[in-house]
Amino acid sequence: MNNANSDPLLLAGKVLAIFMQIAMAFGAVALLIGMPALIWFRADILAEYVEEVGDPSVSLPLFSLIGIMLIGLAMVAAMFVFFGKLRQIIDTVGQGDPFQPANADRLSLMGWLIVGLQLLVLPATAIGLHLAQFADKIKDANFSLDSGFDLATILLAVILFILARVFRHGAAMREDLEGTV
Repeated sequence: MNNANSDPLLLAGKVLAIFMQIAMAFGAVALLIGMPALIWFRADILAEYVEEVGDPSVSLPLFSLIGIMLIGLAMVAAMFVFFGKLRQIIDTVGQGDPFQPANADRLSLMGWLIVGLQLLVLPATAIGLHLAQFADKIKDANFSLDSGFDLATILLAVILFILARVFRHGAAMREDLEGTV
């Protein structure tokens, strides 16, 4: 029984997960191109920055920029995996067999990925605050920094961990039922 293509909700979920994986892949490629480009063109970037702020004594915060890009790359990679696991779960639902131990493992991994993302916010915020000093000097720059733990994201992680237990329990119940028939 394959309902994945006939159920509009499952189809929308699958399309959205695929779209998000493609977006994460583009983000990863952009960051992987951007880091060496930043290093390669640092002198040109610094010259333009000095011209903009009018202070020849400033230096480019290269390590901070690379650091924030590396954190961004880790976040993008985590979300790529997250949406891949979601696609796999959607496939099992479409096949009519969602209560599998593998889905419980997928949900647990998704929960840990969300926790990891929230933990990556901490160093990203610290680096962002450091970079804000440089961004504030640029004329007409509109820079804002929103950081901290997001309660909705923490709630998502808790829900994913609870769902993992539900799926684990459902898989065990199904095995018990199959053993008694």
